[in-house]
Amino acid sequence: MNGVQREAEIVENFPTTHQRVVHELGRRIVAGVWEPGAPLPVEDALAAEIGVSRGVLREAVKSLVAKGMLHVRPRTGTRVLPPEHWNHLDRDVLRWKQAGDATALLRDTGELRRIVEPEAARLAADRAGPDDVRVLYDSLAAMEAAAAAPGRSGYVEADIAFHRALLDAGRNRLLGSLGRAVEIALEHSFLISTQTPGAVEASLPGHRAVVRAIEARDPVAAAHAVLALIEAAEQEIAQSPGMPSATPGDAV
Repeated sequence: MNGVQREAEIVENFPTTHQRVVHELGRRIVAGVWEPGAPLPVEDALAAEIGVSRGVLREAVKSLVAKGMLHVRPRTGTRVLPPEHWNHLDRDVLRWKQAGDATALLRDTGELRRIVEPEAARLAADRAGPDDVRVLYDSLAAMEAAAAAPGRSGYVEADIAFHRALLDAGRNRLLGSLGRAVEIALEHSFLISTQTPGAVEASLPGHRAVVRAIEARDPVAAAHAVLALIEAAEQEIAQSPGMPSATPGDAV
């Protein structure tokens, strides 16, 4: 494997029982263990199966209600809501989607990037201050250093930091928050794309072109440079040895 020597699957650690139970229920919902509209199993039975108290289970259910995945009503119980109700920018939901339907998450991430990042680059070229440009150059330097390091440790993290800085440089707070919300999706995408031979080396000039266009106050060039990065990443994902098996009807 040429690229970042790291598994595409992100390992989860759960410091609390609450987080473990939220993860277990959310993972099952995304995997389709319980169909939309279906009730969860009886509380006593589900708590015993997972190995927690009813109180812990109820708190976990409240967390999933807040994520739009469950609905609780008196007398009708707790039921699974269809995916259109879920908060798909929630970090936990993104993790569960990665585990449950990685191909669809890659497709969604690519489409979101095409919609958001070129316009963010335009805004950055108009609005970025010296500090914003410095952060972009610092992120690029971290990418270059990681690309030259044994095993390329830290490359994906530096790449994520670059794209987060790009959204921040547009000086639109909603875009900045979006960047932090979709970090899990970007990490998943970059872990796949950087496994394609030559992808890391090829991406560095493109990232530098983005920063230079923003520094030069050239919105058109900045948007074109970002779009070229996204298109290259899509090709790298399609060719990657880490690409997950697609389910019928899926495309990236």
